[in-house]
Amino acid sequence: MIYLQKIVSILTIYNVVATVVIGASILCFIMVVDCIARAISPTNRRSYQIRPHIPQIPHIPQIPPSNNNKGWFWNWLVGSYISTQNCTVTWGWQEPQVVGNTMSFLIQLNQKNGKSYKITDIRNVNVEILHNGEKMSCTKHLEKDNTSSVSVSFTVHKSGPYKIHVMVHGKHIKGSPFIKVFEAGSIDASKTGFTNYCSTIVCTVGQSYPLVIETRDCYDNPAMFKTDSKNYFKFKVYETETNERYVPTTQIIHNADSKQLTMHIKMENEGCYQAAVSYGDVKLRNGDFNILVISDEDLEVVNKTTSKKSHNLWYEARLLSDTADSAEKAKRVYVYISPKQLTIKEYFLKIIGKKLHTWRVCPSTKFSFIGYNKRYDAPVMKIYGCSQLPVMLATKDRNIIAATFTNFLLRNIGGSETFQDKRIFFLQEVKKSTKRGNVTLKIDRANLLQSSYKASKSLYASDWFKTFNIEFVNELGLDWGGLRREWIQVLSTELFDPDKSGLFTRFTDNSQGLIHPRPNAGVKIKLYELAGKLVGKCLLDSSIGSTSQLFIKANFSRSFLAQIIGLQVNYKYFETDDPDLYKTKIKFIEDNSIEDMDLTFSEDEYVDGQHVKTVDLVQNGSKMNVTDDNKIYYLNCLAQYKLVAGVKEEVESFLKGLNAIIPDNLLSIFDENELELLMCGTDNYSFNDFKQNAVISGDFVGTTLLEWFWAIVASFTDEQMARLLQFTTGSSQLPPGGFKDLDPNFTISFTSYSTNSLPTAHTCFNQLCLPSYTSMEQMHKCMITAITEGFQGFGFA
Repeated sequence: MIYLQKIVSILTIYNVVATVVIGASILCFIMVVDCIARAISPTNRRSYQIRPHIPQIPHIPQIPPSNNNKGWFWNWLVGSYISTQNCTVTWGWQEPQVVGNTMSFLIQLNQKNGKSYKITDIRNVNVEILHNGEKMSCTKHLEKDNTSSVSVSFTVHKSGPYKIHVMVHGKHIKGSPFIKVFEAGSIDASKTGFTNYCSTIVCTVGQSYPLVIETRDCYDNPAMFKTDSKNYFKFKVYETETNERYVPTTQIIHNADSKQLTMHIKMENEGCYQAAVSYGDVKLRNGDFNILVISDEDLEVVNKTTSKKSHNLWYEARLLSDTADSAEKAKRVYVYISPKQLTIKEYFLKIIGKKLHTWRVCPSTKFSFIGYNKRYDAPVMKIYGCSQLPVMLATKDRNIIAATFTNFLLRNIGGSETFQDKRIFFLQEVKKSTKRGNVTLKIDRANLLQSSYKASKSLYASDWFKTFNIEFVNELGLDWGGLRREWIQVLSTELFDPDKSGLFTRFTDNSQGLIHPRPNAGVKIKLYELAGKLVGKCLLDSSIGSTSQLFIKANFSRSFLAQIIGLQVNYKYFETDDPDLYKTKIKFIEDNSIEDMDLTFSEDEYVDGQHVKTVDLVQNGSKMNVTDDNKIYYLNCLAQYKLVAGVKEEVESFLKGLNAIIPDNLLSIFDENELELLMCGTDNYSFNDFKQNAVISGDFVGTTLLEWFWAIVASFTDEQMARLLQFTTGSSQLPPGGFKDLDPNFTISFTSYSTNSLPTAHTCFNQLCLPSYTSMEQMHKCMITAITEGFQGFGFA
């Protein structure tokens, strides 16, 4: 028995020894193989190649691999390898943090054993920052003094939560993704304003009237109103007839959830008042408005008038001269008001009526209450807008006329004068016109314009309100919406590109100039009707939903847009439509005495530099001299001739097509700038398009500077991008082809200017010049200052 126990003990010892020997043998074999592999590795061989001279570029530090003289087994054995659970992040800011700054954080890479890990390639550290699912641009670089740390920077303009993913070799580090919340900045009065805004509000005596204020920061984020703020809302009211300060009963209620304030005002006296609301010492973006306080009896009259189907009521008034206190006897006139227009008539023998003035009931028509006329014992009002000369009236029914107009106006535009509210109302009204059913159009892509005209001219009027299905000849494919969108896009290019159909032209040789109907279209006149119907069809289809939104990619002249909505064109439109003529002639006449210029009310026409004819702007205009007293009248006559008269037939044909689908009373609720947004939309600036087509120039192209620039631009809002484009090119609109069609290309140049100076721009070259800033935060602040605080940064245009 003892003998057997000894044998078992010997065998156990033998097994232990054998295991240790085998294990040691395997370990030695692995180490030998690892040494041989490192010995024959190409990275350990010396190279004596002759290298050509390469200009020195900024040094980007590269970290050598950790423990380069050891094998992988040894590194594993001692824990000398990256551990995502041991990596940490140090945030470079204290929470809560507000938007508007460049934020940085530090990623510390550590090994399993707790020591720093030296990474060989920064691309193995991946950082992704998301805001509401949208990827934000960021920059990363290795720290100079700590080669195991990676610094990451990004700019924040939008408030809310940001999800920050940090991965090393494809694996999330401990705690990733991180959630960081950025609050909106302080209230910016220029972005803050009233919802459901109206230039004149009507309230009754002793009744509380609510005004809702939506608070925003400078980046248009909903901002929180803080009672401990240094600034506060100020509400100033003046009586128009006496210009005396009036203090209404005011109560402000703050709704923290919606980030809105409701200001309740109560007026105790009848009359007209001018009101201004400011935050601190800066007025809100729509902080000026009139308050019309009427009695319960007058309110009942207004309600009865606006509820009637027949609107043949009139109000007697006196038509005053330029000033309310003029000694000249004023005409007796009559004011008629209906849901669509306000008309002033004069009667001869109380029977024969003559229209003196007509205004549309639309936001472009404004009222001003400017005092009291003692001679006629009546309050005074001024009516202006729609590019017409102002008219002053004295009438005892002023309050009823203004209140009735305001009620009709709010009914016409959906209750608010803000563009967003009017647009929603417009689309809701247009959507009611859509009809069920489909219409198939067969289009020859090789002859797009003529085949589109031929296919559409036989349509019934009702067919335009149905869904179009497009079939391209000799092409397979079912139209689920994509072919229709493509057809509209390519057809609008054919119609509105001056170099294609010839229907439109520019007043300048600049390819970025605004387009205007070409005079004397002749046989092409029918194509203007097609162009109008195409615009109407886009607006109609856009009313169905956001996925169906269609826009015309064209930059129309402001005078053409004004004619679409029925505004009278004056000489001010030359500034945008024909800037060369405005700078060389119009502006000079406007600002200087012209008594010695020997100008007449006529215009000389030239073709290829040769005088062709002289056109009278008024009857016998060539014999009528222009003086300092009538020069504005002359400029307006010139505008009518150059911008309106020559294209009257073309505009009428365009409107015939457009109004067949969209009623003119719906279009007239917008001004010309809003109409462009409605028809053409805003440019959706593509960051990738910008980056691919921008040209980089300068004596020194800094890789880090360029990375900072792209990271900053990637965080820009559409408004900031428009400002940058306006700052650099002179226009916030891109050509139809985007950045690639800019001529010359958008150029980014790095200069040797002082790092404390702002960026400059040369608009005639589309060139942005950036100093060599020392940090991304400095570049960010200087760029924001340059594009938002005017155009001090312009070098030359």
